[in-house]
Amino acid sequence: MVSMVCLSKVLVDGGSGLNIIFSKTLESMGYDMASLVLTQEAFYGIIPGLGSTPISQVTLPVTFGTWENYRMEHLHFEVASFGTSYHAILNRLSLSRFMAIPNHTYLVLKMLVLNKVISIYGDVKTSHS
Repeated sequence: MVSMVCLSKVLVDGGSGLNIIFSKTLESMGYDMASLVLTQEAFYGIIPGLGSTPISQVTLPVTFGTWENYRMEHLHFEVASFGTSYHAILNRLSLSRFMAIPNHTYLVLKMLVLNKVISIYGDVKTSHS
């Protein structure tokens, strides 16, 4: 959940150095686009062979779990204007902040919240499509 909106298509990329959220996602969340912090730093490796300049940066609360048992951290995102099949991309440092362990074979993300371990499961059909 990002800013109290459940995003169903988030790529957890353990090899990425950037958290990326797409402008179309922010607009559909009803986020005030005028409050974004402008940037001019380019990043590479998202679009094959091309560099891309994010339109801005934003810090958003990201929550995993349920109301009874959850973990929330504020994460810094680059806002990209191009589209993908995902709503957002979380990087390896985000996994560290949440102390999350991904298992890509079983599409599960496990993390410690309060005094328990929660498991967040991906959907194989959605991943393949």
